[in-house]
Amino acid sequence: MRSSKTAKDDKLINLFLDMLAAEQGAGINTLDAYRRDLTDLTDFLARQGQSFTGAETDMLRDYLADLDTRGFKSSSVARRLSAMRHLFRFLLNERIRGDDPAAILSGPKRGRGLPKVLSIADVDRMLTRAKELTEAANASPQQRLRAMRLYCLLEVLYATGLRVSELVALPLSAARRDAAMIMVRGKGNKERLVPLNEASRQAMADYLAAMEALRPDKKKSVTTSKWLFPSFGESGHLTRQHFARDLKELATASGLAPRLVSPHVLRHAFASHLLHNGADLRIVQTLLGHTDISTTQIYTHVVEERLKSLVRDLHPLAEK
Repeated sequence: MRSSKTAKDDKLINLFLDMLAAEQGAGINTLDAYRRDLTDLTDFLARQGQSFTGAETDMLRDYLADLDTRGFKSSSVARRLSAMRHLFRFLLNERIRGDDPAAILSGPKRGRGLPKVLSIADVDRMLTRAKELTEAANASPQQRLRAMRLYCLLEVLYATGLRVSELVALPLSAARRDAAMIMVRGKGNKERLVPLNEASRQAMADYLAAMEALRPDKKKSVTTSKWLFPSFGESGHLTRQHFARDLKELATASGLAPRLVSPHVLRHAFASHLLHNGADLRIVQTLLGHTDISTTQIYTHVVEERLKSLVRDLHPLAEK
């Protein structure tokens, strides 16, 4: 049973999360991450006989040191420090505290690593293998439908660069055959338009046709579900984890190391391949749904390499 101080902290966490959801449009995954991080802080403070309302800066420093002792990576420590700062700023703004003990805390210095990126040839191998699986002669109707779903997911992801949470939650309306663009609801409940290519539109049409052919009751249409990728789970649509597992199986079947392949890596591939072929960084920022250009600037190494290639290949005094 949790102590009275811990129970009060739990209530403050709930108030804080309610604010994030209502005012900043934070999604379920973001809220869950904040809750996990702040609950861990609550438990640490409780062992010291303290709570959010009485914790001082030195005690918060002790918590960061404790995370390091427990073997947390610098990126994880930095994330928990960010959660602390947001929480105590909220407590100050709500006049629950008269000060902000986290304001002067400094976290571990961390370089921003370059994203893992698949080559165009790697992505092509995965698309080719996924297409082959949809045409396997010995596959059962259910196996073929699952293969068509994976192929559709892969085509749409590489065509749009959607976040995996946005991809699996696409509405059925996204599969309209004449749709050149789809409306995506991203982080902070913000909407953006993302273009589709012919391959992704065709993959969605073929996948829907396969679902219709398999429905047990011919009087009921598959379109009774509002999701493009429906599931029987609580969310009503395919989960991120399920898609990630299927993608790693496909990577293995394509001769790629599964540890190098994930939905997020394919999102990186989308952005990097666009920039490599001359796309403007601001356009890529819009397509990815990044609020701040600094988030997209992690891909500037691709732009720099392309500029070097242009100078080397096109400058009249370049060595031949």
